[in-house]
Amino acid sequence: MLQRRSTTDHQEIALLSAVQRRIGIPPVVTAARGLSYFGEHALGWLALGVLGALIDRRRRRDWLVSAATVAAAHGTSIAVKRVVRRQRPVDPSVEVLAGTPSQLSFPSSHAASTTAAAVLYGGLLRRRLTPVMVAPMLISRLVLGVHYPSDVLVGSALGAAIGAGMRRRLLSRGRR
Repeated sequence: MLQRRSTTDHQEIALLSAVQRRIGIPPVVTAARGLSYFGEHALGWLALGVLGALIDRRRRRDWLVSAATVAAAHGTSIAVKRVVRRQRPVDPSVEVLAGTPSQLSFPSSHAASTTAAAVLYGGLLRRRLTPVMVAPMLISRLVLGVHYPSDVLVGSALGAAIGAGMRRRLLSRGRR
């Protein structure tokens, strides 16, 4: 059965194609693939949370709770994907430059786990990590042609909400 595209889908494909044309040069694609591998199943972010727990013994529990929350953000995005069932971009103007574990795209799990990690780990480190962690990951998903722009924006919003909720709980318990 042929699926009809909405005007929004056409606009998102046009934006996705434009991103690939403008910045999809080999060094950027290589970096995007590296971010993709790092963020796959949130494993890189989980490893950093465990590393934080090993290094910062005083706040070990906070690091482990934060890492578990990153996993929860990832899992929540997968649950939403299975309900929404939006297929990944398929258009002759978009080149898919990385493999994916499924054909479902909404929301981006990479965006959700990365944003949750930026919010939580940034809070523990007392650094604003969102610009340096989130923007590159979101852009990488577009460069690789595996997500629509709305996939990464909603994934990031989901991760931000989950991360901020846990951050508030940690702070309310006197943790930093």
